[in-house]
Amino acid sequence: MKQETSSKSERAYAWIRDQIVSSAFAPGHRLVLGRIAETLDMSVVPIREAIRRLEAEGLLIYQHNVGASVAVVDEAEYVHTMQTLALVEGSAVALAAPFITAEDLARASALNEQMRAMLGDLDAHGFTQLNWQLHAVLFQRCPNPHILELVRSGWGRLSRLRDSTFAIVPDRARHSVREHDELIELIRSGSEAFGLEIAIRTHRLRTIDSYRSALHPEAKPLASYPFPTPLTGGLKS
Repeated sequence: MKQETSSKSERAYAWIRDQIVSSAFAPGHRLVLGRIAETLDMSVVPIREAIRRLEAEGLLIYQHNVGASVAVVDEAEYVHTMQTLALVEGSAVALAAPFITAEDLARASALNEQMRAMLGDLDAHGFTQLNWQLHAVLFQRCPNPHILELVRSGWGRLSRLRDSTFAIVPDRARHSVREHDELIELIRSGSEAFGLEIAIRTHRLRTIDSYRSALHPEAKPLASYPFPTPLTGGLKS
């Protein structure tokens, strides 16, 4: 019975998380346990377990006498999460690089081409789903499970904000695709680990800069250091 409950809890967790990631459950949406249990054809016990797990990840907020609702992320939390992700994802990709295969890079390039094809008529949700898949290809072979867990947790926190990020700064999508080309080439050409880590970090911080600049034109850029590129054999600003 315990194993069955655990399996149902995992299924409930995956379903609720997917509703958040897909924006079906928008920030502030209140979860009705009975309705979810009916939809998934299970009792509320595994639903509660799934909610506790999602709350620990920062995707849900639980308030006494109110219940669970999708967390509303403010600007400061978004920036702090992105800054943290810039650090841990940079490390993850640098560690993963020696284990990334030619097939992985081909997959990343194909995903980036799909993203490029969407630039003319941007579908923010579809674009960000492809963006997640591309980045996952680059960091998934990281041999350090602790760093990998931090990266996945950071992406989880961002899952309900990414669409709004590209909606606010749609031009960032075009720059992001171009930078993906350079990141893939850095890995393909065997770039040294530190340069690759800085490139990933810069890529992430430039997204923050675009977001903050749209809201606060006077904001000082965070990604002030150059972006390494194998195309020039050096650094470009």
